[in-house]
Amino acid sequence: MKFKLPLLLLFISLLASSGIAQTDSAMIKKIFNEALTNGKSYSNLDYLSNKIGGRLSGSPEAQKAVEWTYKAMKEAGADTVYLQECMVPHWVRGEKESAKIISVVTGSSKEVPVCALGGSIATPAKGITAPVIEVKSFEELEKLGKAKVEGKIVFFNSPMDPTQIETFNAYGDAVMFRWAGASEAAKYGALGVVVRSCTLLQDDNPHTGVMGYKDSINKIPACAISTNGANWLSENLKTNKNLMFYLKMSCQTLPDEKSYNVVGEIRAAKKSNEYIVVGGHLDAWDTGQGANDDGSGVVQSIEVIRIFKALGIKPKCNIRAVAFMNEENGGRGGKKYAEMATLNNEKHIAAIESDAGSFSPRGFSSDATLQVKAKLKSWRPLFEPYGIYNFDRDGSGADIAPLKNAGVPCFELMPDSQRYFDYHHAPTDIFENINKRELELGGAAMTALIWMISQHGF
Repeated sequence: MKFKLPLLLLFISLLASSGIAQTDSAMIKKIFNEALTNGKSYSNLDYLSNKIGGRLSGSPEAQKAVEWTYKAMKEAGADTVYLQECMVPHWVRGEKESAKIISVVTGSSKEVPVCALGGSIATPAKGITAPVIEVKSFEELEKLGKAKVEGKIVFFNSPMDPTQIETFNAYGDAVMFRWAGASEAAKYGALGVVVRSCTLLQDDNPHTGVMGYKDSINKIPACAISTNGANWLSENLKTNKNLMFYLKMSCQTLPDEKSYNVVGEIRAAKKSNEYIVVGGHLDAWDTGQGANDDGSGVVQSIEVIRIFKALGIKPKCNIRAVAFMNEENGGRGGKKYAEMATLNNEKHIAAIESDAGSFSPRGFSSDATLQVKAKLKSWRPLFEPYGIYNFDRDGSGADIAPLKNAGVPCFELMPDSQRYFDYHHAPTDIFENINKRELELGGAAMTALIWMISQHGF
């Protein structure tokens, strides 16, 4: 059979690409087999969660986590491990919070589960007791105005939308009340705010999270109430507008503390100034163990190093696993990493973050050019045998946002999201709620993506 030159070149190209695809497919299978047979993510997370636990920035537990992660990266086989110093906020919760709903008519009271929002000021030592008024939006608050809000505690009761299939979209619509509610209510003379927990689950666990103040507005205490507590309060306010709310919190903000990012690196087969970074954040809220948020991302990133070394993979560029500090209430670790990358004139060809839980991986979101997105989607057939198929969503993680702003293609592991907000920032974010197989699959998925980027670039 004779071919004309253009057809011959096309035939050779197809044969070559087929061979590359087979090589990639074989390597990805090795990666998943290694993770599912010998994976260390689960045992590492066991230690981080159960031996160290909640590790909010500036706390002794955060420092213990830094020291443990340094050792874990060494044990995983990193060619070098080092610390990046950064100053971080140091907010402490203090004594367990106390809250009651009081009926003026009967004098009866009902205790409800609450927790201080991260960054909140304390109440006076004896607590505050004031009438409570419910709102579902900032627009409703504005319409009530100072005349109806002054001297009261504002109850923001805006549930996450259960009809949203992608739960992160529902969270994004609800979380603004947690962040900005205190300052918005204080504009009208409120004494404090109670915010419905950002979760679709109906239970008695309040979900904490960071909140912010506007310096030009009076600061007032802010807490989250469990969904069951929010439902009870809302129902009873329909028939009794004279309910009072009692709240006592002893949280405070201390001076900034010195802390660190932990960086583990595999050097390229040949000397290179190109880097792929993969990471999760080491800090976690103090009410739980930070197993899903984001111990899972940290141990999956360490697992990338271990799998590369276990399989003898020689990357074409340098691979870094980073345990970022202070994602939850400041983002200082991500900013420091990007600052040092610029200072050292490093070329980052990609950044990947895992900060969406330990559940079965379903794909990768991206913040990148159309050309990069197209190449990412062209790899979909290689990932589909592992249940990973969604490469269409935009977005990436908070810790790598400074790299995104510098033009680096950024990606985030997308696990199934249906259960994430059951545990997010709650006392139930504990190791016992982690599935080993799902966790190890996530580490394998990130390793496979890094292999593809290292081999083929963008």
